[in-house]
Amino acid sequence: MTEGRIIVISGLPGAGKTTTARLLAETLPRAAHVEADEMHKLIRSGGVWPEERDMSEEAARQLRLRLHNACLLGRSFAEAGFDATIDDIVIGDRVDDLLEEMAGHPFSLVTLLPSFETVVGRWEAIGSPYVEAWSWMDEEIRERTERFGLWLDTTSMTPEQVVAEVINRLDEAAVDEPQ
Repeated sequence: MTEGRIIVISGLPGAGKTTTARLLAETLPRAAHVEADEMHKLIRSGGVWPEERDMSEEAARQLRLRLHNACLLGRSFAEAGFDATIDDIVIGDRVDDLLEEMAGHPFSLVTLLPSFETVVGRWEAIGSPYVEAWSWMDEEIRERTERFGLWLDTTSMTPEQVVAEVINRLDEAAVDEPQ
């Protein structure tokens, strides 16, 4: 049995990570979708979600734990011959965490980067209480996140178009050793 691929889909909240990862997994012949948010929701008491740039030490620890568990589960699926799509917010220093988690395991990274106005519109449409609190993430991803893998401006793309673009350009998303 051939080992499956691991494809990490990153971007801001509202960028389309979960939709893209789910549709991509449904398009591939043998694939599983690992949602990092669902890893976080497994904490039934004492869970702390990060809401601001300067999050608490406990929120940062749990955020790291969710990435660890998402990568662990993704590797498990890949070892069993399934492609695994993992969606999470991997920006700024979290890129180093992802590289540490995936050390020794080939993977692909796709970063979705629609315009910030598009993302804010999505936050407002769902009634997110974090519109102002999360605005710092746009600067973090555009100015402080190391660029490697495949970065896509998905502002005017449908989810199906995004998935088709990812499939067509998956070779560009492969992560060797970022510079």
